[in-house]
Amino acid sequence: MLDNLKKYQVILASNSPRRKELMSGLGVDYVVRTLPDVDESYPDTLVGAEIPEFIAREKADAYRAMMKPGELLVTADTIVWLDGKVLGKPEGREGAVEMLRTLSGKSHQVFTGVCLTTTEWQKSFTASSDVQFDVLSEDEIQYYVDRYQPLDKAGAYGVQEWIGYIGVKSISGSFYNIMGLPIQKLYGELKKL
Repeated sequence: MLDNLKKYQVILASNSPRRKELMSGLGVDYVVRTLPDVDESYPDTLVGAEIPEFIAREKADAYRAMMKPGELLVTADTIVWLDGKVLGKPEGREGAVEMLRTLSGKSHQVFTGVCLTTTEWQKSFTASSDVQFDVLSEDEIQYYVDRYQPLDKAGAYGVQEWIGYIGVKSISGSFYNIMGLPIQKLYGELKKL
């Protein structure tokens, strides 16, 4: 599948093990290339789905000067959006605990922005998923944070981990988007290239 990508060297610009796993699942040959300290700030005028798409484009722009013809760069950013606020990666254990307390018993959205970039063009899109959490006990939150250490995850949780098994009541939208890469939507975009 995706024979049209043979004309490109596909580059995944991410250290995320989840994104690597999802890209591998597509059967696409790719290499990982990461830059340290890519700026992930965004204008405070952006809201919701606009934020991760902006950051995905900013990440791509950080690589553009070093890209060669024939390379296809994939960048992405994921946020959890609750009550008009971004829940990014938590700062420390207590930050993770507090985020999970905030998500407990509520519905939130997960937005992932994806940017496809070559030396000639750039295209970006966003996927959205709605997640309903059950009420989490303090013991459940502490257990999850201590055992899974979700400090590298937006909203302090991985839907594919224990907290997803016991805490996620329902999902509307892509499960894989919540993991960090809307792989079905990405596949559709890659087919068009």
